[in-house]
Amino acid sequence: MRRPVPRPASAHSDVDPHPGPAVTPGSPDDDFTAVAEQRARAARSLRCADLVDALGRLHRHHSHILDLVTPTPGRVLFGPAATISYFPSCSAMMSPETYNFGALFRQATGADADAARGKVLVLASNGYRDAPAGGGTKLARVAQYDLAGVLTDARLRDFDELRTCPFAAYCSGAAVRWGGDVITPALANVPVVVAGVGVLPGQYVFADDSGAVVIPESDIDAVLAGAAAMREEDAGSRARIARERRTGEAGAGGHRER
Repeated sequence: MRRPVPRPASAHSDVDPHPGPAVTPGSPDDDFTAVAEQRARAARSLRCADLVDALGRLHRHHSHILDLVTPTPGRVLFGPAATISYFPSCSAMMSPETYNFGALFRQATGADADAARGKVLVLASNGYRDAPAGGGTKLARVAQYDLAGVLTDARLRDFDELRTCPFAAYCSGAAVRWGGDVITPALANVPVVVAGVGVLPGQYVFADDSGAVVIPESDIDAVLAGAAAMREEDAGSRARIARERRTGEAGAGGHRER
């Protein structure tokens, strides 16, 4: 029997310190929700560079994305990926009745509205990075279904509207015109490539103002722990550097400095 996937918690939302009445011990849904919330709390204390370095100690594949633009500066985006792949628009091959953002969004995030909570909607432009993949109206679904946010290598519209939304968004830049005549949502819940980085549904996405990284689902806990350990190492290195200035001694362990 396939094991249920932990229900993710939004990384940029506050965790309620008073969660309410106790639930029945051993409930699988509650166990998985607790795991997701623990991961989200851990992610909020980290930076993209921490996670890239921690992942690099496990794997050598290209996993990070640079030069992203955000209408929601300062917000951390974290959660498992739900993917949509865009394709050049052609109404002769792709009927708008079938290939539209609403239909593909439901396929990507799941029929159960609760299953969408905390996911990151990943929109792959397939090379059309100057075309807009959506704006305030389409992406209102991200807020309504309580997703963590959006990552795309296409552009987004309506930055002013997106800035007021409760989720985080990262993209290639701002757009001012509708893009439905250029690209169309074509496939959902499939492997995609975003700015040269492969993303599989369920893999974890982290993004902040410095960039984004995609982490294999099986490695997420090890990478979060490794990134936290690196931050502790950094704190130790800074303390050692401060002692060097006071004592005039050359410090050891400089090879571990980042």
